[in-house]
Amino acid sequence: MLSENHKNEQLFLTGLVVSMFCWGVSWTSGKIMAGYGDALNITLYRFFVTFVSLLVLVLLTGEKLSILKKGLPDLTCAALLIALYTYLFFKGLSVGKAGAGGVLVTTLNPIISYGIMLIYTKKKPGRNEIIGLVIGLIAGAFLLQVWNNWSAIWDAGNSYFVLATFTWAFLSLFTARSGRYGSPVAFSLWMYGVCSVLLLLISDFQESVRIFERVDFSFWLNLLFSATITTALATTFYFVATSKLGAGKASTFIFLVPFSAALGSWFFLNEVPEVPTIIGGLLGIIAVYMINRR
Repeated sequence: MLSENHKNEQLFLTGLVVSMFCWGVSWTSGKIMAGYGDALNITLYRFFVTFVSLLVLVLLTGEKLSILKKGLPDLTCAALLIALYTYLFFKGLSVGKAGAGGVLVTTLNPIISYGIMLIYTKKKPGRNEIIGLVIGLIAGAFLLQVWNNWSAIWDAGNSYFVLATFTWAFLSLFTARSGRYGSPVAFSLWMYGVCSVLLLLISDFQESVRIFERVDFSFWLNLLFSATITTALATTFYFVATSKLGAGKASTFIFLVPFSAALGSWFFLNEVPEVPTIIGGLLGIIAVYMINRR
């Protein structure tokens, strides 16, 4: 009979797979939203709706809203980093391509996050972990099709995506400690709340008004998906997973995002994935399995 800890771990692994699929679809959704206005204001709207969604979730589940005072420094740092990451996300999408950005970030992210985690914990990677990371690099090469698109990797917008990757890696270290201060969900709630206040103070109010004058149903649909499904639920679950599994282990699941993005495009837009995408996606799944293998 499986132990309770093993059952919980399997639940987190399954939840991470579902969350990564949501992240894959979010790149297309984010590209649509980026066309409506300035990246800073779009980020503000996204986080405000995320805060409201999480507040409703916390109230419905009966989670405690409070966190320990000693967690405030980590909370503030996490709020600043998530704000910076999302700003870079939308800024990159406003001048670059959603597909290229999604593949670039999700290929580099788990490798950089895992590397930073190893340095932070002064831990040597095991044999399976090394094999998994190497397979992940090969998966990234197939997903990016580096033999055809090496110069295109550094096109306009991708510099923002690279900066976003490093920002997310450091963010994962702070969210991994969220369980020390109370509920990780409550930590996420206040992180997005603090982030919303900070963005409100530095955003252009007139631009915020102008965005509302030109929004349509598509904007609201993508905002709700991006803020509620992708951020409030999928991203918060990722943060909870980092507190349970560790930032390094949880971040490796990001290898699944390019493949999930391709599957989502195939399902919703009838865009048949190319052979290198299929190979890279399958290798990404193998990389996740090897790194998380007992």
